[in-house]
Amino acid sequence: MTYDWVELQKQAHDEFTARLDAVTDWDAPTPDSEWNVRDLVRHVILEQQWVPPLLQGLSLRDAKRTLASLGVDLAAEWRAHSAAATRAWESTPSNATVELSYDRVSAEEYLREQVSDVTIHTWDLARATAANERIDDGLVAAVWTVFEPQRDTLEASGLFNSEVPVPEDAPLQSRLLALTGRDDRR
Repeated sequence: MTYDWVELQKQAHDEFTARLDAVTDWDAPTPDSEWNVRDLVRHVILEQQWVPPLLQGLSLRDAKRTLASLGVDLAAEWRAHSAAATRAWESTPSNATVELSYDRVSAEEYLREQVSDVTIHTWDLARATAANERIDDGLVAAVWTVFEPQRDTLEASGLFNSEVPVPEDAPLQSRLLALTGRDDRR
């Protein structure tokens, strides 16, 4: 199946925004034991800050120089950086080359990674805030195509916990979350 990753990026950002609007306790724990809600939201915002300079072709070092400190209103920061990232994705050819910390990749590969990151963290934020945890089926299916081929390397990357065992017939969202070390059972 072919996906429109720019549209999926917008959808992932809309889903994250909806969960962000439900935050009442910025110190609440998240499924990632090292982060509270504030830390999680800051992480997602910081990832978006990198998008415009990297898509402009800046090196990591030069892109880092463009990053500003985040203010205290993380919801406003999210909206500003989400919008800037979206504009950058819309104006960058999918075959442009982007320098990341681990390699030079196509803009589309970077976009797929970004959509996946925001989508998984949307669930984290939903779980932390007792918001709606259901993510759009199409978005989940697209992100599955990113993570499932990496099944054997996700935990080894150090970015994910061990895969959580779930039945093979579990809903795709449950299998996706389990693949990234998250347990969606209450």
